[in-house]
Amino acid sequence: MRFDFSAGAFVYKKEHGKTLVLFLERVHGGPLDLPKGHLERGEDSEQAAKREIMEESGLAVDFVPYFKRRIHYFFRENRTHVSKTVTLFIADSGSKSVKISQEHSGYRWLDREQALSEVKYPDIRKMLPDVFEYIERYENISALNSEYSKLPQTLGRWGLSKTFVPGDGPLDAKTMVLGQAPGRNEDVLKKPFVGRSGKVLDFMLKQARLKRDKIYITSCVQFFPPENRLPTKEEVVACRRFLESQIRIIAPKNIILLGNLACSTMLGYDKVVQNHGKLVKKDGINYFITFHPAMALRSSKRVAKLMEEDFDSIGERVLAK
Repeated sequence: MRFDFSAGAFVYKKEHGKTLVLFLERVHGGPLDLPKGHLERGEDSEQAAKREIMEESGLAVDFVPYFKRRIHYFFRENRTHVSKTVTLFIADSGSKSVKISQEHSGYRWLDREQALSEVKYPDIRKMLPDVFEYIERYENISALNSEYSKLPQTLGRWGLSKTFVPGDGPLDAKTMVLGQAPGRNEDVLKKPFVGRSGKVLDFMLKQARLKRDKIYITSCVQFFPPENRLPTKEEVVACRRFLESQIRIIAPKNIILLGNLACSTMLGYDKVVQNHGKLVKKDGINYFITFHPAMALRSSKRVAKLMEEDFDSIGERVLAK
């Protein structure tokens, strides 16, 4: 058996408020297809997809983070059984002009309904609803982050850092982690939970048998409070509508609340020490209460042990769904 690997992407643009995805027409006919092709020696899937998109459409694209899907099938070629794996991404064309290669006779930009009607490959057709939904989430979260990042300029008094730290993770994540606010390392790297607390969180997620790259991670306040102070009530209120919008866009089934601020913001509970390990259902979301990783670092080993037990319980409940 021969093993064959290809990569490509759902290349999209926005036009008159509609999402359109690029499909190519081949010179020798056949169904509409995505820009894609074989991996060359030394390439990974993302590199191969970018090269193929450039070669077949002339587009230099930006990939939408965290979207990665695989199609796997078998076929026979010259008496040889072939195992084929195709890795597909979503790529933003930036509405640039298409310049197709000689192996193609034309191209089509199709909206959701057109794509579902005209695309014949069953594996790609099956992905289309998720692809269009993911693109809309990406566009919505990008617009939200752009507005949120300008918050320091819109308020008269501002005591937090002016560096915005966006949430991180798949936009269709089933589980969200909600912390307090970015720390100094997060303020520099513009990514949540990358310092010492992030290492504790990574350990706890492993304890729960949850993969970090499958979880969306954010904070109640997404600007660093100087000296790692607690955000004020006014600061939490100013950021609250953006947090609620993030939750609506991601639409998680589960939210893991880390520490007192996350717990009080979402559920009104003031003391995690009295409520850790609890599961609270509210507005169709499962909220899991536990300590903030920073508390596990500052406090005795007992807190870290309790947090491990909480995450072990979280893992059992999330993975059982």
